[in-house]
Amino acid sequence: MASALIDAPKTAKRGEIITLRALVSHQMETGYRREISGAVIPRLIIHTFTCHYDGEEIFRADLFPAMAANPLIAFTTVATRSEPLVFRWLDDAGVAITETVQLVVTA
Repeated sequence: MASALIDAPKTAKRGEIITLRALVSHQMETGYRREISGAVIPRLIIHTFTCHYDGEEIFRADLFPAMAANPLIAFTTVATRSEPLVFRWLDDAGVAITETVQLVVTA
């Protein structure tokens, strides 16, 4: 099963630019390798990553087989309100990994 690590500030000042980092541990099988028997190992990658803040999608990435086995994604946003940040990864099997971090914004 995949697991995720999030590096996000717990607090920020209103209008401050914050950096968010999301790392997911996932097998990321490309679909190009073969078993000893010669059968192709089916592709199983995370194909979509999204981050929502205050109900809005603030970041999206489409991932492809050449992506690393444990992709680290880093991006910035502006702290506007005390709301949760919702990080979501979706793989080829339809499995979604979701992590939520509460951001407290001060004046």
